[in-house]
Amino acid sequence: MANRCALCGKGTRSGNNVSHAKNRTKRTFKPNVQKVRAIIDGTVRRIRVCTSCLKAGRVQKAVS
Repeated sequence: MANRCALCGKGTRSGNNVSHAKNRTKRTFKPNVQKVRAIIDGTVRRIRVCTSCLKAGRVQKAVS
């Protein structure tokens, strides 16, 4: 399963670890993706959404 937001499509980014001696090795930055029960087209579904979408109110959470 891809580590990707279902709403905005935010996914894994790549970059570098930089040591004190300026040595660079590859690393990944993963988004903070949470499983949420949300209302999609009138039905309750479980989707993976990043926390920035949750905070912005782009998803309507289902009442449990």
